[in-house]
Amino acid sequence: MKFIKTAWRNIRRSPYQALAAISIMTLTFLAVSFFTFLLVGSSEIISYFESKPQVTAFFKNEAKQSDINALENKLSDTGKTSSIKFVSREDALKIYKEQNKNDPLLLDLVTAEVLPASFEISAVKIEDLASISDMLKKSPIVSEVIYQKDVVSALTSWTNAIRKIGVALVLLLSLVSVFIMVTIIGIKISQRKDDIEIMKLIGATNWYIRWPFIIEGVFYGIFGALFGWLIATAALLYTTPFLESFLKGIPVLPASYVGLLVLLGIEILLAVFLGVLSSFVAVFRYLK
Repeated sequence: MKFIKTAWRNIRRSPYQALAAISIMTLTFLAVSFFTFLLVGSSEIISYFESKPQVTAFFKNEAKQSDINALENKLSDTGKTSSIKFVSREDALKIYKEQNKNDPLLLDLVTAEVLPASFEISAVKIEDLASISDMLKKSPIVSEVIYQKDVVSALTSWTNAIRKIGVALVLLLSLVSVFIMVTIIGIKISQRKDDIEIMKLIGATNWYIRWPFIIEGVFYGIFGALFGWLIATAALLYTTPFLESFLKGIPVLPASYVGLLVLLGIEILLAVFLGVLSSFVAVFRYLK
């Protein structure tokens, strides 16, 4: 408790230095929060599309049911498909009638014989869609394969890019935070050089002198993580109505409050680590 009071007194004595340390930590954890939201959101979007039929294969009119069943078994054996739905001609006609129920003229022109049977296929992983599509195209009983390759590729590319940029930026900001914290705590140690000499003369141990500075670094980290998380969460909650209308039909938002609190806990642990690391580097560098 005495070390905590000493650390708090050190913070109040140099508010501008403390503000600089907390600000850089806030920026770091603001970036951590935002990129976590982006990664979780993009992963949920991909999972949503993975749960939907992404490849549709239409069969030729002369395709036999035994051949269709054999193709279904072949696809299942690959382990790449999460679901395979067979849509018969009669089912296709029902879907067509439902989609065009307000246009009687279109309903009279189409019969079950006109519409082909089809497979609606979902993949376990979105990256497997290309190989599934290629397998279907090689089948002699398949007349056409519809596969939204550009949409799927764009989603996967964006997610990978966000992940790489996020990790790089967070690592860069973490390093900058550590360097700035080391500098600030080092300046504070230099400013208290006379006090530290007196403490050593009266028998204070090195760790007795170091602990307040280490706790001070932890304070900076915790406050920065809390402020960064609060700003990012407030921005997320504020934009949720707009994002929900934009992502209509995709159940990504609203964000789980439990998940937000778990993120805060993880960020505080990371902040404590960065604070302790910075303080250790500073005190072992400036306190010989």
